[in-house]
Amino acid sequence: MEVHKVVPPPHKSSFQKVKARLKETFFPDDPIRQFKGQPWKQKLVLGAQYVFPILQWGPNYTLKLLKSDIVSGLTIASLAIPQGISYAKLANLPPIVGLYSSFVPPLVYAVLGSSRDLAVGPVSIASLIMGSMLRQEVSPSKDPLLFLQLAFSSTFFAGLFQASLGILRLGFIIDFLSKATLIGFMAGAAIIVSLQQLKALLGITNFTKQMGLVPVLSSVFHRTNEWSWQTILMGFCFLVMLLVARHVSMRKPKLFWVSAGAPLASVILSTLLVFAFKAQHHGISVIGKLQEGLNPPSWNMLHFHGSHLGLVMRTGLITGIISLTEGIAVGRTFAALKNYQVDGNKEMIAIGMMNMVGSSTSCYVTTGAFSRSAVNHNAGAKTAVSNIIMAVTVMVTLLFLMPLFQYTPNVVLGAIIVTAVIGLIDVPAAYCIWKIDKFDFLVMLCAFFGVIFISVQEGLAIAVGLSIFKVLLQITRPKTVTLGNIPGTNIYRNLHQYKEAARVPGFLILSIEAPINFANTTYLNERILRWIEEYEAEEGTKKPSGLRFLILDLSAVSAIDTSGVSLFKDLRKLVLVNPLGEVMEKLQRADEADDLSRPDCLFLTVGEAVASLLSIVKGQSSSHV
Repeated sequence: MEVHKVVPPPHKSSFQKVKARLKETFFPDDPIRQFKGQPWKQKLVLGAQYVFPILQWGPNYTLKLLKSDIVSGLTIASLAIPQGISYAKLANLPPIVGLYSSFVPPLVYAVLGSSRDLAVGPVSIASLIMGSMLRQEVSPSKDPLLFLQLAFSSTFFAGLFQASLGILRLGFIIDFLSKATLIGFMAGAAIIVSLQQLKALLGITNFTKQMGLVPVLSSVFHRTNEWSWQTILMGFCFLVMLLVARHVSMRKPKLFWVSAGAPLASVILSTLLVFAFKAQHHGISVIGKLQEGLNPPSWNMLHFHGSHLGLVMRTGLITGIISLTEGIAVGRTFAALKNYQVDGNKEMIAIGMMNMVGSSTSCYVTTGAFSRSAVNHNAGAKTAVSNIIMAVTVMVTLLFLMPLFQYTPNVVLGAIIVTAVIGLIDVPAAYCIWKIDKFDFLVMLCAFFGVIFISVQEGLAIAVGLSIFKVLLQITRPKTVTLGNIPGTNIYRNLHQYKEAARVPGFLILSIEAPINFANTTYLNERILRWIEEYEAEEGTKKPSGLRFLILDLSAVSAIDTSGVSLFKDLRKLVLVNPLGEVMEKLQRADEADDLSRPDCLFLTVGEAVASLLSIVKGQSSSHV
């Protein structure tokens, strides 16, 4: 068999290596590529289009696109208005703040965002987290002004964190929220959000401030004397109506407008019923009078010092991560359906900037909501102009229609929230995780039960901690397998996976399937020595000559450090196969005595190594004879 020489990688200076590594770490999408070879004027145009994506598609915008965007914009506005009011109450904020947050942020996103389908506004999970975290130190009922100031300040820090991730190209940080973590977290948070709505659905006035399952249910059944049958009846009727509308739209996607218009129809109908029958005097609580007019400035309400600075920074960090993860995931989901790309770093900057601007215009944390974005997509949205149409509709509502919401019952807002968050419980995805990876399923369960029984923040922290532990486990305990020859070929595969594969007498062939570094060299050394002991035990001999060669297949080893190099130098009878570029380079530098780079110690394939070494052994045997 012809033996091919292992060729070292082309020489690169240390500066070139650092440059290449930084580029792959922070600029994997290579955004500078489009500027190469362009004149200065064109570079300025491309730069402006990169920062403001609206300049890219805006010049080609047509009346046909506008018609589609108007339809989708009005459709999502019918959903955004009742949801905005409901989610603001979920965050323990005045209902009007929810509408403010559906006006300014969509305008900012339309200019800076790269998704055509993302419909931005308040979302249930971020609202829940913000309300629960701030309420730990400040009561929204006893000190509503301070609570509002802290909410705006938390929104500013959330936006600052989000935009910083995009500008500094650190988006990989949010990747620590794995799919399993998010599915468990979202499901747990959906249940907590739904349980919180029992206050409105049952008409309870003195409700627990805690978020856990046990205290909420305890509060519900210890306050049976506060239950209002009128509230329960109205809540049940409208909840059934909303769930039926959602079911119809899920079964027949063309009827998306049924579930999209159901919340607004519920608000209008319930408001008329309360007004006609004076139900506010018969046990049904209403929103009350709402302030008219556009968003007042709030930059003078931001807190950058004082005893609550740590609280608002923590709240901003957690809500920022959750809302950013949700927004990018939703944007990429619908981009894949329409076969276009969403730039993750642009999205981070866009979502961050709209929250920073929003914090100065009486808005709280916003992002791309799945329910609104799904409606936007199904309604035929073509560009981000649909967000502008939604914002204009909300603006008209703020200016002229606010008195109409005075008699809107809180119970209907609770029913709207329950209907919206039910979609966050993804049972098929959980079952799929169970089938694929049991450890991921454990992480999902920890997130789920942690949120339900402990708190939203601790549940998320436990799940992220377990995910990181899994990554560390994979790093510190890399997989090693024994290889055998498939008869009649020069192919070598895992003995446990390919039953027809057979050992080669005198050879122990191992494959290491992970980078080798200081965190796993001790384990690898112990594991390789145990492989050797097991091999000699199976061969029925403990003689040194029982094992002639130890062959390590390094095809899956992408990197190595000095501890890994030392490991190879300490092993005896070692033969290396197919070391990759960086590994080969470091081995050459460390191998001053040429112990690892001799022709009989370095091969391109396992087949060539075995064939060559067998011929050497036979030659030595014949010469000895």
